Amino acid sequence: MIKIAIYGKGGIGKSTVTANLAAAFATLGKRVIQIGCDPKADSTINLLGGEPLTPVMNYLREHDEPSGIEEISKVGYKGILCIETGGPTPGLGCAGRGIITTFNLLESFELYKKYKPDVVLYDVLGDVVCGGFAAPIREGYASQVLIVTSGEKMALYAANNINSAVNNFADRGYAKVRGIVFNRRNAPNEDEKVNEFVQKNGLEIVAEIPRSNDIIRFEDQGKTVIEGDAQLEVSKRFLSLAQKLIDEDKENE
Repeated sequence: MIKIAIYGKGGIGKSTVTANLAAAFATLGKRVIQIGCDPKADSTINLLGGEPLTPVMNYLREHDEPSGIEEISKVGYKGILCIETGGPTPGLGCAGRGIITTFNLLESFELYKKYKPDVVLYDVLGDVVCGGFAAPIREGYASQVLIVTSGEKMALYAANNINSAVNNFADRGYAKVRGIVFNRRNAPNEDEKVNEFVQKNGLEIVAEIPRSNDIIRFEDQGKTVIEGDAQLEVSKRFLSLAQKLIDEDKENE
């Protein structure tokens, strides 16, 4: 099973990358689960035709504990199972608690055993890798981390913090950084800055996503660019990354 946690600076396009990667895996015939680990609960919206999904924490505040996964999830594009953790009431409690609560609930449902996914993607809040936000990289959840960054100063600063944090967990059997998704913003000297960062940290750019108005156009329609037009160059970048990760998983079996 391919299990990936996707981190990056807030606003860097992490959820866009995650949803398009999920759609690419599904297009290639894989059974996919995407779990949004952010109180904003907007990770899966473009897999669901633009319709928001009730987050687990909101559900728990309004109902008794769910009796099945269907009460806290929706099936989206090409059968992708979508789940959003959500968070506490704004201003009250720790946002990371929503992730831990959701993960415990999913374990009680034996979700992965019963659903038998080929791919699980965790879209994790911002550049925080502590407490509940570290949960997706603990043993038994994700085995790989993708860091989304552009060549902008604060995006690279966040990417460095994430990489350092994940490396600090290495002796605990947690997930390891697989590489960088270079989400271009056309910043000055962007290629030079990102290449310098990956070389300094011994990382690999596993995909380069061009800045594209098509992504925005299809998101306005509640779609990923994969669903909108899989033949576009930007769509092919996501499909290529998905295929690369599938091939690597086969090699490691």
